[in-house]
Amino acid sequence: MAHISVTIITYNEEHRIEACLKSLQDIADEIIVVDSFSTDRTVEICNAYGCKVTQRRFPGYGAQRQYATSLTSYSYVLSIDADEVLSPALRSSLIKLKEEGFAHRVYEMSRLNFYCGQPVKHCGWYPDIQIRLFDKRYANWNLRDLSERVIFPDSLKPVLLDGDILHYRCSTPDEYRKVQNRHAALSSGIIKARRSSVPFFTPYIKGVKAFLECYISKGAILDGPEGRAISRESYRTAYMAYDLARRSLRKKQQ
Repeated sequence: MAHISVTIITYNEEHRIEACLKSLQDIADEIIVVDSFSTDRTVEICNAYGCKVTQRRFPGYGAQRQYATSLTSYSYVLSIDADEVLSPALRSSLIKLKEEGFAHRVYEMSRLNFYCGQPVKHCGWYPDIQIRLFDKRYANWNLRDLSERVIFPDSLKPVLLDGDILHYRCSTPDEYRKVQNRHAALSSGIIKARRSSVPFFTPYIKGVKAFLECYISKGAILDGPEGRAISRESYRTAYMAYDLARRSLRKKQQ
């Protein structure tokens, strides 16, 4: 039977991590958790499930995921987040892979995202194809702070597995906003590194563009109240990222 190492990066996930860990039963031969010094029961819960927990300052998503990968014992690595759960169909696909062996180096899977308990089929949130299972000898995470991804040679072709990753992004609108605030802060750092200045009107333009892209181009209008809420947050996040960058660059120039 083939072996799979699972990696999870965490920070204050005590309300979600147990569902994630339960869905990994019969699939994970080891679970590597890299925790960014949680102040709740996250580490305690992970230890109770036999995870190998390491605590490390959060340097960015790509670097943290790659660090977790470097701690694994087996060649094939499944990366999952603490707020994600493997669907029954995806669990069956992975168990079948373990029994029959890996015929490919890189596997991808669809991700179904939930907003406040509701599945979202538009907004660019589905099928949201993710490469999450790979042979670390041939593929690994890039080191981007945000929008990180698994990179591999062009000669390798990802194979889609049946089933979904169920991604429970938030329980409340306020929780989603807090996550988006962190993304905006990370994005602002990227913007500052690429630009010498940000004009006053740019945050507004970027915000409107993000709203229209989500609501119209990505079909959020078809998701009802959830689609409208997600589109508004898309505006706010884009506006905030560019406004933070603008203010920081102005201060630097003074």
